Amino acid sequence: MRPYILAETNWKTVKETNYSVAVLPWGATEAHNYHLPYATDIIESECIAAESARIAWEQGAKVIVLPAIPFGVNTGQADIKLDININPSTQLILLTDIVETLSRQGIYKLVILNSHGGNDFKPILRELGLKFPKMYISLCNWFQNSENKHFFDEVGDHAGEMETSLMMHLRPQWVLPLSEAGDGAEKKHKITEFTQGWMWAERQWSKVTADTGIGNPKRATAEKGERYFKYITEKIGNVLVQIEKLDVENPYA
Repeated sequence: MRPYILAETNWKTVKETNYSVAVLPWGATEAHNYHLPYATDIIESECIAAESARIAWEQGAKVIVLPAIPFGVNTGQADIKLDININPSTQLILLTDIVETLSRQGIYKLVILNSHGGNDFKPILRELGLKFPKMYISLCNWFQNSENKHFFDEVGDHAGEMETSLMMHLRPQWVLPLSEAGDGAEKKHKITEFTQGWMWAERQWSKVTADTGIGNPKRATAEKGERYFKYITEKIGNVLVQIEKLDVENPYA
């Protein structure tokens, strides 16, 4: 039993522990090229949250990891078989209930550990911040860390080298041989401005990629995944410690 994982612990432990930071892993259920499982985002969010919490817990931070949310916003993948979509409005309803529960029970700090690019939580968190002024809600999109490029030859956007390496480390038994994977080639928008980050339209997934992947996974290795997992969990774990200690009434230097 890990006392910082809610799904594993019990009422006896929970009753006696004053948790101060909750971590909510949030993934998606979707195709990841031909070689990775539909649960890739869920596994990444669960494993990164658990290891980060362990690191924080061993430094004295009273962190509790909630069960992962397995469904994400997949509106651009409506025609990909069994990609399960929940709308942003559904996310708001679900997250509102979770935040209300935490606030009522005196756990005022929440970190959403997001593993799916289609989950855009910022507008939701802005709204919840007004509804629950005691709550300090933050978001971790670990896959956007600026140091990722130092661990991989080609990070990739979806089921590429980074995600494949992580899964080869975390769940090797669920990864098909790389010979089975597509090359993750991505078609770019015909209007250049949509590729520059300041204009946006939702990608229609089946028109952008032939194999549901974006990013070449062929150079992925379990060793790369292990090194990166150690790096990102240590980084997040140390941030969790800082969040626990943070005076939310005076968070700026």
